Amino acid sequence: MNYYNEIKQELINNEVYKKVKNYSKNRSDLKTYCNVGKLLSEAGKNYGEGIIKKYSVRLTSELGKGYTPTRLRYFRRFYKVFLKYPTLSDKLSYSHYCEIIWFDESKMNYYIKITEENNLSVRELRGRIKNNEYERLDGKAKAMLIKKEEPKAEDLIKNPILIKNTYDTNNITEKMLKGLILENIDNFLKQLGVGFTYVGNEYPIKIGDRYYYIDILLYNIKDNKYVVLELKNTELKKEHFGQIKTYMNYIDKNLKTPEQNPTLGIILCKKDNKFVFEYVPNDNVIDREYALV
Repeated sequence: MNYYNEIKQELINNEVYKKVKNYSKNRSDLKTYCNVGKLLSEAGKNYGEGIIKKYSVRLTSELGKGYTPTRLRYFRRFYKVFLKYPTLSDKLSYSHYCEIIWFDESKMNYYIKITEENNLSVRELRGRIKNNEYERLDGKAKAMLIKKEEPKAEDLIKNPILIKNTYDTNNITEKMLKGLILENIDNFLKQLGVGFTYVGNEYPIKIGDRYYYIDILLYNIKDNKYVVLELKNTELKKEHFGQIKTYMNYIDKNLKTPEQNPTLGIILCKKDNKFVFEYVPNDNVIDREYALV
């Protein structure tokens, strides 16, 4: 079999197809580069690793720039990934896959998921990877991704949450922390995960004759629930759970409709305290640290 001619023809056909069938060119790219990767893999088994460099020189000479040895190895890697996961999403471009095909299964599944759900550009995806989003997931979320189970919104909330600090000091008050979050609310919501939307801050609720104020009230469209977010510039304390639970109960009794799910509570604190969380369990309440960057 003449592997080189097969590879060359695949690439030429793809360029022609993309000009005629522009609406499905991404699918054509994925199919072509997978086929080329398969041929490169088979050629390597027969002629050794050096065949990559030889084919690179010939393709560059005959088809133009863009067929470096590195790019051909990416084609081959893409094919090997596709062999393991034949249902890879065609909502991602080949350029998206180039960012993630060297990751393990769980990590790759996570970035495929968020790229699909948030329609991320390659640049945005690269930024999420640079910020170590996957590494900031907890073990439960990673296990669900491996099993390809559908996580809830709170399962994908990162730890720590990164908050851009525009102040000259790291000793910030809760009011300052809230200001930093609201200055860049879109980025903050993306770090929480999928489906979070902003409702308001200092959200007033009346219990008896007294008014209380929820730091930030959110809503998660995907999971159909309100989200109470309380900010603490201290270590997590047991009394924080009583406060947020009171606010959550108010929302459940006064705002939530029968069709909506129970309210989620998030305590964003300066430092976690696993002992407190272990001995003061609270349903639908999670804690996360924040990190100023």
